[in-house]
Amino acid sequence: MKRRIIKIDQEKCNGCSACAAACHEGAIEMIGGKATLTREDYCDGLGDCLPACPTGAISFEEREAPAYDESAVLAAKAKKAARACPGSHCPGTQSRAIKRENTSSPFAKPTAIGSQLAQWPCQIKLVPTNAPYFDGANLLIAADCTAYAYGSFHSDFMRNHITLIGCPKLDATDYADKLTEIIRNNDIKSVKIVRMEVPCCAGIENAAKRAIMASGKFIPWQVVTVTTDGKILE
Repeated sequence: MKRRIIKIDQEKCNGCSACAAACHEGAIEMIGGKATLTREDYCDGLGDCLPACPTGAISFEEREAPAYDESAVLAAKAKKAARACPGSHCPGTQSRAIKRENTSSPFAKPTAIGSQLAQWPCQIKLVPTNAPYFDGANLLIAADCTAYAYGSFHSDFMRNHITLIGCPKLDATDYADKLTEIIRNNDIKSVKIVRMEVPCCAGIENAAKRAIMASGKFIPWQVVTVTTDGKILE
């Protein structure tokens, strides 16, 4: 059948994998350092990957292609989730709040020393969407490398926030749907997005922005970019 489907320009692709992370269906994979449409029947032709690409390597085209197979996509997602954490009682996913002293306004000058993690788990893929600690929370959505690059990450960013971390390049998934559910269904007061300066980090920034928009809420938000040598990009 002839239908709309994405086209990836291999010359323009810089290998950031942001498109693979943005593809809900898993149609795009990184092969030889380049994004490749490996499953045409997984591509729904909606183009969530287009705005994620920093180089404009992705476009639409009309051509002969297999029909979009939604059932196959759902089965693949279920299989991937089962491999990630087999069984329904994975100890690492048990949700709990962590009480910290000296908590005050999220905009107060940071003075605390030590861990400021306020909940567990903190990985976006593992955190439940309806945990009690989301009620009235100031949300920090961060690329996981930022905590290693920026020395005062706990005191300057995590303090008085609920922290969600992820890496769109390694997870090869789009966080937007889950973040939308968290923001839409909980009383989130503000959102701070902390990313690295590298192109692949655009995936986590784009997902957070799309989630805020899709939630239908007006929430104060901010993006902070950390350089690879540990500075805040002004």
